Amino acid sequence: MDFLPNCQRSRRQVLGLSLATIAAAALPGVARAAHVVRVWPDGKAAPAFALTDMDGKTWSLAALKGQPVMLNFWASWCEPCRAEMPSLELLATRHERAGLVVLAVNYQEAAPVIKRFLDVLPFSLPILLDRDGTAAAAWTPRVFPTTVLIDRSGTPRQSVLGDLDWMGPVARDLIEPLLHTKPHTA
Repeated sequence: MDFLPNCQRSRRQVLGLSLATIAAAALPGVARAAHVVRVWPDGKAAPAFALTDMDGKTWSLAALKGQPVMLNFWASWCEPCRAEMPSLELLATRHERAGLVVLAVNYQEAAPVIKRFLDVLPFSLPILLDRDGTAAAAWTPRVFPTTVLIDRSGTPRQSVLGDLDWMGPVARDLIEPLLHTKPHTA
C-alpha cells in the first residue's frame, strides 16, 4: 500500500480502508458502487461534536443549528478521500448561499502532515482535527471517507460511506432535501 509516507501504517489506518477498496480487492472484476448510503438510525441522537480547526477555532453542531451541515471524515493516506475532495469543495462553493457548511474532519493526523498534504492537494474547506479519533468513532463505522449529512435542525439524516462525486446526480438527490427544509423549532 504505497499511499502512506514511508510505508508506515497503524492498525487503525489499515482497518480504516474504504469499503470499496476492500471489496475491489476481494472480488476483482465485479463492478460495484464506490459508496453506500445509510439512513441515520431512527432514535439515535447526534453524538456530541465540538472540534478545533487548523487555526484553533472551535466548531460545534450547536453553533451551526439552522444550517445544513456535512461532516466529511477523511485522512491524507486515504486514496478515496483524496479522490472526492475536489468535488466536495465544489459542492460547498455551489451551495454556500443556501447556508451549506462542509467540514473536513481529519482522522488522527498531526498538523504538519495535513499541511504537507495541502501543499499537494490544496482545498479551502475548514479542516477540523479529530486528534484522538473520538469523533470518527462516534459518527462513523471508521470507513474513510464517510460523510454525514445533517439537516438544519441538527439531526443527522444519512451517512455516505466511501467516495462520491459530490457534483453528480446521486449527491444532488442527497443534498437538495437538506437545503430546502426549514429547521424544526422546539
